[in-house]
Amino acid sequence: MQYTETGSARPRWAVVANGDNRRVSLFAAATEAAGHGTPRVVEWGDVLREGGHHFADDELVRLDSPGESAEVDALLRDVDDPTRVEGSARWYGRFLECVTSLSGGRRLDDTVDLAVMFDKRLCHDRLLRAGVPVPPSPTSGGVSPVRDWADVRGLMEEAGLRRVFVKLAHGSSASGVLAIETTASGRIRATTSVERTEEGRLHNSLRVRRYTEEREIAAIVDTLAPDGLHIERWLPKASLGGRSADLRIVVVGGRATHAVVRTSRFPLTNLHLGGARGDLAAVRALAGDRWAAALETSERAAACFPGTLCVGVDLLPAVGWRRFAVGEVNAFGDLLPRLTGLPGSGAEGLDTYAAQVAAAVSFTPGGLPATRRPAASAAPPTSLAPPVRPHELPRNTHATV
Repeated sequence: MQYTETGSARPRWAVVANGDNRRVSLFAAATEAAGHGTPRVVEWGDVLREGGHHFADDELVRLDSPGESAEVDALLRDVDDPTRVEGSARWYGRFLECVTSLSGGRRLDDTVDLAVMFDKRLCHDRLLRAGVPVPPSPTSGGVSPVRDWADVRGLMEEAGLRRVFVKLAHGSSASGVLAIETTASGRIRATTSVERTEEGRLHNSLRVRRYTEEREIAAIVDTLAPDGLHIERWLPKASLGGRSADLRIVVVGGRATHAVVRTSRFPLTNLHLGGARGDLAAVRALAGDRWAAALETSERAAACFPGTLCVGVDLLPAVGWRRFAVGEVNAFGDLLPRLTGLPGSGAEGLDTYAAQVAAAVSFTPGGLPATRRPAASAAPPTSLAPPVRPHELPRNTHATV
């Protein structure tokens, strides 16, 4: 994709967001710097309360994260405390209803793409069908509902997995994620940011902790299960400076434009949980001629969501930095302040928001980037299963949506 404008008319931008969030100010700075003016902000809270919003035909419409707002979170999840983990299935159902209620304008996302990205089971299945490398999972596609800890243990045993990540199907920012290790002797350990109160409530914490009593781990999983769970093999990851490392690759208009290394002494590398940015130059040197494969894998993952301008791909490097798998694809994975584009990406000197502004005017949903296309051996996007409509998505039988 070329980052050039077409036509002489200045684009009219609208963004659905929480207006006081820094994401909005960063995006507005990008549109203003490009000479496009200040975007019109439509508040997620207003869309939820009013049951929808209509955009003018000539508006470019960008959706941003509804997170970091206690009011919006309460409307989506019906929780009394934003640190609570429970309620993600309700969030998912209401978020999709909210997105579906938007009409008009020229959208830079696709509703079905969002529905799949926000269900880790469906996302894993879509990637797998397209030939994108992903960790093995017994819950891919939602065919194996997980009702409780006994189901988790059973699926692990059946698949021969001793180390797994158990994730909320509709979670984000490591909410409710447990990295579970078992041994042949029966010992077990779970690493997570989940804190369980004496009353049995689950809260997200900024402190990563370890549970070694199976009854405690079972209690957490049993509480999470009604919201839907996804299980995948815990792949051994490459290290950088003695710390576990992975990558967030931002793909704009089909091209990998930005990359950040995340390192941690824990299995969870999220920056808000104590992870730190690593040295990208060092990673590129370690990967050598495989760095191009890392970017190509990210672009192949993004190509599975051709109706969406920008996604953030969580890329898992194997030990030795020679192979890569995709952990997740994030609809709102572009919050990387002050990070500029990769050499040769077409976004040199641009942050993630400026790259999107430059690419949006010529974005054609379903198109592929002009360079660095997927390898011929990879299954093209047309080989994917027919798109899943929101009302056809699998539901955990215990979920309330």
